[in-house]
Amino acid sequence: MSRPALTPTTKALLQIHFCVALWGFTAILGKLISLPALPLVWWRMLIVVAALAVLPQVWRGLRAMPPRLVLAYAGIGVLVALHWLTFYGSIKLSNASVGATCIALATVFTALVEPWLTRTRLSKREVALGLAVLPGVALVVGGVPAGMRLGIAVGAVSALLCAIFGSLNKRLVEHGDPLTVTGIELGAGTLAMTALAPLMPLLFPSFAGDLLVLPGARDAWLLLALALACTLLPFALSLVALRHMSAFTAQLAVNLEPVYAIVLAIVLLNEQRELTPQFYAGVAIILVAVLVHPLLGQPRRDQSAGHAELLGTSESKQIAD
Repeated sequence: MSRPALTPTTKALLQIHFCVALWGFTAILGKLISLPALPLVWWRMLIVVAALAVLPQVWRGLRAMPPRLVLAYAGIGVLVALHWLTFYGSIKLSNASVGATCIALATVFTALVEPWLTRTRLSKREVALGLAVLPGVALVVGGVPAGMRLGIAVGAVSALLCAIFGSLNKRLVEHGDPLTVTGIELGAGTLAMTALAPLMPLLFPSFAGDLLVLPGARDAWLLLALALACTLLPFALSLVALRHMSAFTAQLAVNLEPVYAIVLAIVLLNEQRELTPQFYAGVAIILVAVLVHPLLGQPRRDQSAGHAELLGTSESKQIAD
């Protein structure tokens, strides 16, 4: 007897969880790649932009887009680049588990920042979410070696940048083809990182690196995996999956990304040896708050297709409004 075929919804759920697992690998690859944060981000963005540049759909979308909108997305792209720079900087200064935990704070920052950017009233639910994670943050800080605490601070900045550009993207979400938007944002981010490179040794020496030196063979393969397998592949697959599920359901799955990353860091990098039970207790508090947050509000209509481009430009994917 043949097995019953998967329903479109079940298939979509499996696809989105596969995407989340791939996004979880971004932190692992960031730790394994020997390049400093700046050239790592620069090469990742450049590879993705080069891959998108061969797609006619991207150029058609660009020609149809008003110049003011192109500039708006380019400005957001600079924030995306700074988000990635600080995300991988956090991993280099600490480890993949710490970087993934910090990026989970993007949901909290979004709850607090988005009302300010959209000039709407801050709800008590969002304030409660912010307060709920504070004990978790305290435990995380106390549960890592002192030398990793700068990585936590940089990771928190990365999460804040993610919240800001994610909120800005939502305001412009209906105005461009997702692939085109991703190309503009990452293209602008690549240019921004190129301009920032000469200043980086003075501003953040630990992030600096020569952009014109080709990576070694090992780093080159890992960069290709990061750009293609962990960025473009899940981006394309998520566009398909989100057609058959609500944005609310997808957000619940995507919020599990730090869990995937931390489990992968334990299995592949043995990072549990560097961290204490106190750290993982703090992680649990943060993740519970982040996962419960969507449940406290009313699920909205399926808006997933409109937010698809957010999946291409962040480690923390804010899908649902």
